[in-house]
Amino acid sequence: MIELTLVSREQCHLCEEMELIVAAETRNYPHRFRRIEVSAEPGLEARWGTEVPVLFINGRKAFKYRCTPVQLRRALARAARAIP
Repeated sequence: MIELTLVSREQCHLCEEMELIVAAETRNYPHRFRRIEVSAEPGLEARWGTEVPVLFINGRKAFKYRCTPVQLRRALARAARAIP
């Protein structure tokens, strides 16, 4: 199972764009998706500030700000091959 974590904030057009790409491209992969809102906790706000969105795949930072569907498909395929 591929673990995806999106660090984002409300009313962020880049965050919304990345979440749509993730939703569209993960349909063919077993995965868990978690969205973390930086504004929900002061520590997260201090750490990430406006440097969102950030997408982690299996705990590793994969993309910051933007990713294309092709880039995400390639990253998902690599992650799927690494699953035992």
